[in-house]
Amino acid sequence: MGVISMYATPDQTQQLISHHVQQLDSDPSLADQLPPLMLWGPPGVGKSSVVRQVAEQLGIGFIDIRLAQREPIDLRGLPVPNHDRGVVDWLLAGEWPRDPHSRGILLFDELTAADRSLQVAAYELILDRRLGDLYRLPPGWLVVGAGNRSQDRAVTQTFSSALANRFCHVNIAPDLDTWIRWAAGGGLHPDVLAFLRFRPECFFDMEGNVEQGWPSPRSWTRVAMSLSHTQGLSNATQALMIHGLVGQGAATEFLAFRDWALKLPDIPAMLAGKAPILIPERADQRYAFCAGLAHALWQNASDEALYDAKTQQRIARFFQISQALSADFATLALIDAMQGANDAQQQARTLALMSHASFDAWSAQHGSVFQTHLVGHMGASLEETQ
Repeated sequence: MGVISMYATPDQTQQLISHHVQQLDSDPSLADQLPPLMLWGPPGVGKSSVVRQVAEQLGIGFIDIRLAQREPIDLRGLPVPNHDRGVVDWLLAGEWPRDPHSRGILLFDELTAADRSLQVAAYELILDRRLGDLYRLPPGWLVVGAGNRSQDRAVTQTFSSALANRFCHVNIAPDLDTWIRWAAGGGLHPDVLAFLRFRPECFFDMEGNVEQGWPSPRSWTRVAMSLSHTQGLSNATQALMIHGLVGQGAATEFLAFRDWALKLPDIPAMLAGKAPILIPERADQRYAFCAGLAHALWQNASDEALYDAKTQQRIARFFQISQALSADFATLALIDAMQGANDAQQQARTLALMSHASFDAWSAQHGSVFQTHLVGHMGASLEETQ
């Protein structure tokens, strides 16, 4: 067994959350035994996104409670006088799950930004899965907390020892490989993926002015999404937007990189067989070329048409172009092309690529590097489970 890191990648965190949810599904009696999870990490690392993605992938419910925006009465309920009995009853919020057979994840986000009175109000539901005698959380629901650390220069309140001791604490670190696979599968702008591969140091950096834009998985995601909707904006206005999202240093480097990326050959025309195969000589342009090649491959191709004649011709051309690349860049292009927005789409695209007649020739040329990449990724995943 190798050295175990005390920091989890988003993939590892998803695996842990999924494991807990599946345990509750197989044995609901574990609800009072499994500890709730507390996810720690800097702003923008994707803590809440990780939890939401697990819920979406498993097809279960998801409730996001932002404690910093709540009042204690929101959790405990409204006091309602019962004149007949001479007591006060509590009218609970309708957002708590009622179906005893339902499954889901209840996320208490920004837990460390909530003041102590709110933390105390949440204790009963987080620790005991109940609110007095009136409500009990169904056993199929996993409780997860998320918050920033004191060193993250975000608004934080200290945890009481009683609350901290009841959680399983997971420290999440930003992971570029995980983010790129997700971004490629989601069809985010290829220029951002290419730049971060070329300059991974710019992926996450809290050393500068964090009171304005700074580089993080969240801010780069917003850059990639914004670039797909910049019609009508001048280059100067686009630059202002990018500076505002990731800060001056990272934005300046990215814009310089993108200036070269925009000088690339016409990749869609190349894939359509209407332009000759031209491979850029500069390393930064090759990163952009590979990301653009994978991105353009599936443009206007539906999942139901992966095996029609037109798509099969584009796949053949994709392999022909990537055979002109060195093995490391060809592997990057193929790995990106295999990604999908969900597991089903990723499996369908991977099968369409690997079952194509051109894959054998590509594999004969680049297969050893491709296999090394796959074995390294599978080995890392295997170590995570041991």
